[in-house]
Amino acid sequence: MAIITLTTDYGPGGYYLPRLKGALLSACPGAQLTDLAHHINNYDIVQAAFLFRNAWHRFPKGTIHLIGVNDIASAAPRFLAVAHRGHYFIAPDNGLFNLIFADDQPVQYREVLYEHSELMGIEQIYARAAGHLHAGRPVIEIGPAAEGIVQRITLQPVISPGLIRGSIIYIDHYENAITNIHQLLFEQVGAGLPFELYFKRHDPIRRLSHHYHEVEVGEPLCLFNSAGLLEIAVNMGKAGSLLGLKAEDTVQVEFKT
Repeated sequence: MAIITLTTDYGPGGYYLPRLKGALLSACPGAQLTDLAHHINNYDIVQAAFLFRNAWHRFPKGTIHLIGVNDIASAAPRFLAVAHRGHYFIAPDNGLFNLIFADDQPVQYREVLYEHSELMGIEQIYARAAGHLHAGRPVIEIGPAAEGIVQRITLQPVISPGLIRGSIIYIDHYENAITNIHQLLFEQVGAGLPFELYFKRHDPIRRLSHHYHEVEVGEPLCLFNSAGLLEIAVNMGKAGSLLGLKAEDTVQVEFKT
Protein backbone atom coordinates (compact mmCIF):
# COMPACT_ATOMS: atom_id res chain seq x y z
CA MET A 1 0.00 0.00 0.00
CA ALA A 2 1.62 3.25 -1.15
CA ILE A 3 1.69 6.21 1.24
CA ILE A 4 1.01 9.69 -0.11
CA THR A 5 1.66 12.59 2.25
CA LEU A 6 -0.12 15.91 1.78
CA THR A 7 1.21 19.34 2.72
CA THR A 8 -0.85 22.29 1.49
CA ASP A 9 -1.99 25.82 2.26
CA TYR A 10 -5.60 24.82 1.46
CA GLY A 11 -6.77 25.06 5.08
CA PRO A 12 -9.09 22.64 6.88
CA GLY A 13 -12.31 23.97 5.31
CA GLY A 14 -13.57 24.45 1.78
CA TYR A 15 -13.62 21.97 -1.07
CA TYR A 16 -10.03 22.21 -2.34
CA LEU A 17 -8.62 19.52 -0.05
CA PRO A 18 -11.50 17.02 -0.54
CA ARG A 19 -11.23 17.45 -4.31
CA LEU A 20 -7.49 16.75 -4.14
CA LYS A 21 -7.96 13.66 -2.00
CA GLY A 22 -10.71 12.35 -4.25
CA ALA A 23 -8.57 12.81 -7.36
CA LEU A 24 -5.61 11.10 -5.70
CA LEU A 25 -7.63 8.10 -4.54
CA SER A 26 -9.12 7.74 -8.02
CA ALA A 27 -5.68 7.80 -9.64
CA CYS A 28 -3.97 5.74 -6.91
CA PRO A 29 -6.36 2.95 -5.82
CA GLY A 30 -5.46 1.56 -2.41
CA ALA A 31 -3.13 4.43 -1.52
CA GLN A 32 -2.96 5.66 2.06
CA LEU A 33 -3.32 9.45 2.27
CA THR A 34 -1.54 11.01 5.25
CA ASP A 35 -2.00 14.67 6.17
CA LEU A 36 1.18 16.47 7.21
CA ALA A 37 -0.13 20.04 7.38
CA HIS A 38 -2.86 22.10 5.74
CA HIS A 39 -2.72 25.16 8.00
CA ILE A 40 0.27 26.68 6.16
CA ASN A 41 -0.13 30.44 5.83
CA ASN A 42 -1.37 31.22 2.33
CA TYR A 43 1.49 31.19 -0.21
CA ASP A 44 4.12 30.84 2.57
CA ILE A 45 6.64 28.44 1.04
CA VAL A 46 9.21 29.20 3.75
CA GLN A 47 6.87 27.95 6.48
CA ALA A 48 5.86 24.98 4.36
CA ALA A 49 9.47 24.00 3.69
CA PHE A 50 10.38 24.26 7.38
CA LEU A 51 7.53 21.98 8.47
CA PHE A 52 7.99 19.50 5.65
CA ARG A 53 11.76 19.08 5.80
CA ASN A 54 11.54 18.15 9.48
CA ALA A 55 9.02 15.38 8.83
CA TRP A 56 9.36 13.67 5.44
CA HIS A 57 12.42 11.55 6.22
CA ARG A 58 10.53 9.73 9.01
CA PHE A 59 8.31 8.03 6.43
CA PRO A 60 9.25 4.72 4.79
CA LYS A 61 11.05 4.66 1.48
CA GLY A 62 8.72 4.62 -1.48
CA THR A 63 6.47 7.30 0.03
CA ILE A 64 5.08 9.88 -2.41
CA HIS A 65 5.11 13.42 -0.96
CA LEU A 66 2.84 16.08 -2.45
CA ILE A 67 3.47 19.69 -1.41
CA GLY A 68 0.76 21.99 -2.76
CA VAL A 69 1.65 25.46 -1.47
CA ASN A 70 1.43 28.60 -3.60
CA ASP A 71 0.43 26.32 -6.49
CA ILE A 72 -0.22 28.99 -9.08
CA ALA A 73 2.60 31.48 -8.62
CA SER A 74 2.45 32.72 -12.21
CA ALA A 75 0.23 32.65 -15.30
CA ALA A 76 2.04 29.53 -16.51
CA PRO A 77 3.27 27.67 -13.41
CA ARG A 78 5.55 24.68 -13.68
CA PHE A 79 5.21 21.52 -11.59
CA LEU A 80 8.10 19.22 -10.76
CA ALA A 81 8.60 15.63 -9.70
CA VAL A 82 11.78 14.12 -8.32
CA ALA A 83 13.08 10.94 -6.72
CA HIS A 84 15.47 11.49 -3.82
CA ARG A 85 16.80 9.13 -1.16
CA GLY A 86 14.19 6.51 -1.93
CA HIS A 87 11.24 8.95 -1.74
CA TYR A 88 9.20 10.73 -4.42
CA PHE A 89 8.23 14.40 -4.36
CA ILE A 90 5.72 16.47 -6.35
CA ALA A 91 5.47 20.25 -5.93
CA PRO A 92 5.21 23.50 -7.89
CA ASP A 93 8.42 25.08 -9.13
CA ASN A 94 8.27 28.12 -6.85
CA GLY A 95 11.38 27.72 -4.68
CA LEU A 96 9.97 25.04 -2.38
CA PHE A 97 12.41 22.35 -3.44
CA ASN A 98 15.41 24.60 -3.00
CA LEU A 99 14.30 25.35 0.59
CA ILE A 100 13.41 21.76 1.43
CA PHE A 101 16.64 20.14 0.29
CA ALA A 102 19.05 23.04 0.93
CA ASP A 103 22.56 21.57 0.56
CA ASP A 104 21.28 18.07 -0.33
CA GLN A 105 19.77 18.78 -3.72
CA PRO A 106 18.52 15.89 -5.91
CA VAL A 107 20.38 15.17 -9.12
CA GLN A 108 17.58 15.81 -11.61
CA TYR A 109 14.06 17.22 -11.49
CA ARG A 110 11.42 16.26 -14.05
CA GLU A 111 8.71 18.54 -15.37
CA VAL A 112 5.08 17.44 -14.95
CA LEU A 113 3.32 18.15 -18.24
CA TYR A 114 -0.26 19.42 -18.36
CA GLU A 115 -2.71 21.35 -20.51
CA HIS A 116 -3.19 24.98 -19.48
CA SER A 117 -6.94 24.44 -19.04
CA GLU A 118 -6.18 21.93 -16.29
CA LEU A 119 -5.11 24.71 -13.92
CA MET A 120 -8.80 25.19 -13.11
CA GLY A 121 -8.71 21.65 -11.69
CA ILE A 122 -5.15 21.59 -10.42
CA GLU A 123 -5.84 18.44 -8.42
CA GLN A 124 -5.83 16.49 -11.69
CA ILE A 125 -2.25 17.57 -12.40
CA TYR A 126 -1.15 16.28 -9.02
CA ALA A 127 -3.24 13.12 -9.32
CA ARG A 128 -1.78 12.21 -12.73
CA ALA A 129 1.78 12.62 -11.45
CA ALA A 130 1.05 10.66 -8.28
CA GLY A 131 -0.73 7.96 -10.27
CA HIS A 132 2.32 7.60 -12.51
CA LEU A 133 4.54 6.98 -9.48
CA HIS A 134 1.96 4.85 -7.66
CA ALA A 135 1.87 2.52 -10.67
CA GLY A 136 5.60 1.92 -10.26
CA ARG A 137 6.63 3.77 -13.39
CA PRO A 138 10.04 5.53 -13.31
CA VAL A 139 10.08 9.20 -12.41
CA ILE A 140 12.22 9.94 -15.47
CA GLU A 141 9.20 9.04 -17.65
CA ILE A 142 6.94 11.60 -16.01
CA GLY A 143 8.25 14.41 -18.21
CA PRO A 144 11.36 16.12 -19.59
CA ALA A 145 14.30 17.14 -17.46
CA ALA A 146 13.62 20.48 -15.76
CA GLU A 147 16.44 22.97 -15.99
CA GLY A 148 16.86 26.19 -14.04
CA ILE A 149 14.40 25.55 -11.23
CA VAL A 150 13.35 28.53 -9.11
CA GLN A 151 15.79 29.32 -6.31
CA ARG A 152 14.68 30.84 -3.01
CA ILE A 153 17.18 32.00 -0.39
CA THR A 154 16.27 32.35 3.27
CA LEU A 155 17.97 34.46 5.90
CA GLN A 156 20.97 32.78 7.48
CA PRO A 157 22.52 33.64 10.86
CA VAL A 158 25.20 36.33 10.82
CA ILE A 159 28.38 35.25 12.57
CA SER A 160 31.17 37.33 14.05
CA PRO A 161 33.73 36.51 16.78
CA GLY A 162 31.82 35.56 19.90
CA LEU A 163 28.41 36.41 18.44
CA ILE A 164 25.57 34.88 16.43
CA ARG A 165 22.73 37.04 15.17
CA GLY A 166 19.80 34.96 14.00
CA SER A 167 16.06 35.22 13.58
CA ILE A 168 12.87 33.45 14.55
CA ILE A 169 11.65 31.34 11.65
CA TYR A 170 8.57 29.68 13.11
CA ILE A 171 6.12 29.93 16.01
CA ASP A 172 4.75 26.45 16.65
CA HIS A 173 1.37 25.29 17.97
CA TYR A 174 2.55 25.77 21.57
CA GLU A 175 3.87 29.23 20.65
CA ASN A 176 7.47 28.18 21.14
CA ALA A 177 9.73 30.44 19.07
CA ILE A 178 12.07 28.44 16.84
CA THR A 179 15.16 30.21 15.51
CA ASN A 180 17.47 29.51 12.57
CA ILE A 181 20.47 28.92 14.89
CA HIS A 182 21.49 25.29 14.69
CA GLN A 183 23.15 23.47 17.57
CA LEU A 184 26.25 22.70 15.50
CA LEU A 185 26.75 26.39 14.73
CA PHE A 186 26.14 27.33 18.37
CA GLU A 187 28.79 24.86 19.54
CA GLN A 188 31.23 25.86 16.83
CA VAL A 189 31.10 29.59 17.59
CA GLY A 190 30.62 29.26 21.33
CA ALA A 191 33.23 26.59 21.99
CA GLY A 192 31.70 25.88 25.38
CA LEU A 193 31.79 29.49 26.62
CA PRO A 194 29.02 31.02 28.75
CA PHE A 195 26.44 32.90 26.69
CA GLU A 196 23.59 35.38 26.84
CA LEU A 197 20.61 35.05 24.50
CA TYR A 198 18.97 38.43 23.79
CA PHE A 199 15.52 38.90 22.23
CA LYS A 200 13.29 41.96 22.15
CA ARG A 201 13.82 44.01 25.34
CA HIS A 202 13.66 41.06 27.70
CA ASP A 203 16.34 40.01 30.14
CA PRO A 204 18.75 37.60 28.44
CA ILE A 205 18.61 33.84 28.95
CA ARG A 206 21.96 32.61 30.22
CA ARG A 207 21.74 28.83 30.21
CA LEU A 208 20.58 25.98 28.01
CA SER A 209 17.86 23.66 29.24
CA HIS A 210 17.48 20.03 28.23
CA HIS A 211 13.72 19.99 28.77
CA TYR A 212 10.97 22.50 29.48
CA HIS A 213 10.56 21.68 33.18
CA GLU A 214 14.09 22.68 34.17
CA VAL A 215 12.72 26.14 35.06
CA GLU A 216 9.74 27.21 37.14
CA VAL A 217 6.29 27.31 35.55
CA GLY A 218 5.90 30.56 33.62
CA GLU A 219 9.66 31.16 33.31
CA PRO A 220 11.38 31.54 29.91
CA LEU A 221 14.06 29.12 28.77
CA CYS A 222 15.99 28.11 25.69
CA LEU A 223 16.88 24.67 24.42
CA PHE A 224 17.71 22.80 21.24
CA ASN A 225 14.66 21.02 19.88
CA SER A 226 14.41 17.71 18.02
CA ALA A 227 15.37 19.47 14.77
CA GLY A 228 18.58 20.76 16.39
CA LEU A 229 17.41 24.39 16.34
CA LEU A 230 17.59 26.87 19.20
CA GLU A 231 14.12 27.45 20.64
CA ILE A 232 12.78 30.03 23.07
CA ALA A 233 9.94 28.73 25.22
CA VAL A 234 8.07 29.33 28.46
CA ASN A 235 7.46 26.39 30.78
CA MET A 236 3.72 25.60 30.58
CA GLY A 237 3.21 28.91 28.79
CA LYS A 238 3.17 30.54 25.36
CA ALA A 239 6.41 32.31 24.50
CA GLY A 240 4.93 33.96 21.43
CA SER A 241 2.17 35.76 23.34
CA LEU A 242 3.90 36.26 26.67
CA LEU A 243 7.19 37.52 25.24
CA GLY A 244 5.79 39.25 22.15
CA LEU A 245 7.76 37.08 19.75
CA LYS A 246 6.88 36.52 16.10
CA ALA A 247 8.46 35.16 12.94
CA GLU A 248 11.37 37.24 11.55
CA ASP A 249 12.17 38.82 14.94
CA THR A 250 15.91 39.08 15.55
CA VAL A 251 17.69 37.17 18.32
CA GLN A 252 21.31 37.47 19.35
CA VAL A 253 23.66 35.09 21.17
CA GLU A 254 26.72 36.66 22.79
CA PHE A 255 29.44 34.38 24.13
CA LYS A 256 31.43 35.60 27.15
CA THR A 257 35.16 35.03 27.41
